Amino acid sequence: MLHKLFSMRKKKEESMRATNPNVMGLRATVEEQDISDTLVENYMPYAMSVIVSRAIPEIDGFKPAHRKLLYTMYKMGLLTGARTKSANIVGQTMRLNPHGDAAIYDTMVRLSKGYGALLHPFVDSKGNFGKVYSRDMAWAASRYTEAKLSPICQELFRDLDQDAVDFVDNYDNTMKEPSLLPASYPNILVSANQGIAVGMASQLCGFNLGEVCDAAIAYLKNPNCDLTTVLTGPDFSTGGEFICEPSVLREVYETGRGSLKIRGKYRYLKAENVIEIYEIPYTTTSEVIIDKVEDLIKTGKIREINDMRDETDLNGLKLAIDLKRGVEPDKFMAKLFKLTTLQDALGCNFNVLINGYPKVLGVRGILREWCGWRMECVRRRTNYSLGKKNEKLHLLLGLQTILLDIDKAIRIIRETEADADVVPNLIAGFGIDEVQAEYVAEIKLRNINREYILKRTKEIESLKKEIEELASLAADPKKIQRVIIKELTDVKKKYAEPRHTTIVYEHEIESFSEDELAPDYPVKVFLTTDGYFKKITPQSLRMADTQKLKEGDAVRQSFETTNNAEVIFFTNKQQAYKCRMNGFDDTKASAMGDFLPAKLGMDAGESVLGMILPGEYKGHVIFFYENGKASKIEMSAYATASNRKKLTGAYSDKSPLVAFFHLMDDTDLVLKTTEVRAVILNTVFIPAKSTRSAQGNQVVSMKAKFRLASVSTLEENPLKRDSRYRCRSIPSSGQLLRQDDEAQILIEEFSPED
Repeated sequence: MLHKLFSMRKKKEESMRATNPNVMGLRATVEEQDISDTLVENYMPYAMSVIVSRAIPEIDGFKPAHRKLLYTMYKMGLLTGARTKSANIVGQTMRLNPHGDAAIYDTMVRLSKGYGALLHPFVDSKGNFGKVYSRDMAWAASRYTEAKLSPICQELFRDLDQDAVDFVDNYDNTMKEPSLLPASYPNILVSANQGIAVGMASQLCGFNLGEVCDAAIAYLKNPNCDLTTVLTGPDFSTGGEFICEPSVLREVYETGRGSLKIRGKYRYLKAENVIEIYEIPYTTTSEVIIDKVEDLIKTGKIREINDMRDETDLNGLKLAIDLKRGVEPDKFMAKLFKLTTLQDALGCNFNVLINGYPKVLGVRGILREWCGWRMECVRRRTNYSLGKKNEKLHLLLGLQTILLDIDKAIRIIRETEADADVVPNLIAGFGIDEVQAEYVAEIKLRNINREYILKRTKEIESLKKEIEELASLAADPKKIQRVIIKELTDVKKKYAEPRHTTIVYEHEIESFSEDELAPDYPVKVFLTTDGYFKKITPQSLRMADTQKLKEGDAVRQSFETTNNAEVIFFTNKQQAYKCRMNGFDDTKASAMGDFLPAKLGMDAGESVLGMILPGEYKGHVIFFYENGKASKIEMSAYATASNRKKLTGAYSDKSPLVAFFHLMDDTDLVLKTTEVRAVILNTVFIPAKSTRSAQGNQVVSMKAKFRLASVSTLEENPLKRDSRYRCRSIPSSGQLLRQDDEAQILIEEFSPED
């Protein structure tokens, strides 16, 4: 196909040149390239850049954009200095981050105290930085706001000048930047992080700093410890309640994947009959909740409230709900939790870059990698200090040698004619090396006295002891672990805060069933051939039972049921739509009803073939196809644990559907072919399948030019000599219909449910 397109384009270019030789800008040749080569050469570098250098956090808990911003602020002296304009910070950061000022400022906003996305913000902000719980509350421009680093950033940078991590060139090779920040606590587990790369994503929730430090200490002491005893669950900056399911939490801790349930907090003001929601899940915003409540009111699923207001102010979030008289607040809130994002799920995907490679790790795996990395940071820091002290000791030993004869040293310096010969003469005179001689030569004249030299050389013994301790520390992993434990204890003591998110267990909260959405009462429902659906109360039917229909339309199915019953509509696209009757308005026989393709949001060209009432999802659904096959599917295959409304692959797509039935018990069915043959088949012969899209078994054998025309129950279409048509095994070719029997059969496209 590509070759054909290239050939066509080449011919077009040649034709244009022939008609107009002055045409410019046309390629003389068209090069063909294999699509796999194009992906490898052009797409893969981009994908790897996004994964490794943009979207996935590393073991220090930061993405490159976060790290570049914080390091720039550190170099600007904002760890201890006064705040400066955010625009100034953004401009300085562009020396490291070339992605533009807007992206840099957005990064700063998310790390700020004012925005409130992190449990322990890294940017101490002043001004309007928006709010994480609001979709519409925009932050001010960078020229208006100010910022500096928060005190906790001391734990990120204190080892930075001691060779704890590697430094790399920035994007234009004009300066150096750290590849990681040597955080002294597992920031990767404390700061929530989310990223979408190419072909993968990352979603890390935050945990309480004190609990994370305790978990890291427990892991260092015993890698097989039970983390759930110290790390009780995630903690979110927006508060709320974490609905703890121990098995799910343990799975997240071990695998890094799972779904955690969180919900908001509320209080009931009895005197005013008002509910105030003051904390919401981290995953949603106040505007989303209000919009959803408005939709539920419009559809009639919520009738218990008079008004809902957003009363958020400088004191924080507040959504006020005025209840109608007699409404139970706790029961109503259970309903609201069920129907809105006031109770939401956070999907965990702990994808972290480890040595440049993305890995999905559980909490235990992250602690393992962090402890190993932090031990290396402490070892490098120790070796750096060891090298500095060895250098100092070396200089002091040279100075001690001078102590043997200060006058000789002065005489050598005084009698040396050339400045360049001072160091060589000292080396020759005292037997010291060049570094020591250079150090001695640089001593001020006023310090060339015995008191100064003795005072300096007294440090030698203490320095030797320190060097011995540092060497022992660098060589002993157990001692390094003790240093890390002490640092974690100090961090917890200095920065830990009480939990923002309360932990509750599922059995402690009030549940809500969808059956409570609306009052339950008897109704009769009608489905027409053109796809119109009506739900009518018995009282309304007694007043007028003549159904209004479009011209050429007819009632296909009708059932007596209740307002809270479920219904499943099957379509010609092998799809099923699950609804409850209370999702449709009560109507009258004189009304057209709801047009299902529009009401259910069906695909283009999709139409309804029929409906069934699943009840308690018992029995079977039997599908008959034009090719003579039938599939008997267990009704439980259509039951879903979630609230999915649309099921794909509801039945086989290998042949057009003729009819389907929901049967609780096996029964006799009459099958008629276009050859005018009939078969009486008991459904006991059809084996049950557990897969919805199963092709089924051949029940009627026909010649290629014929097809199955209709299926109905024997009760609806009795045959005079039923023994003639009854089959003893499948497949059956059936018998030609007698004239008197043929007149009795009512051929319908679909028969109603038994």
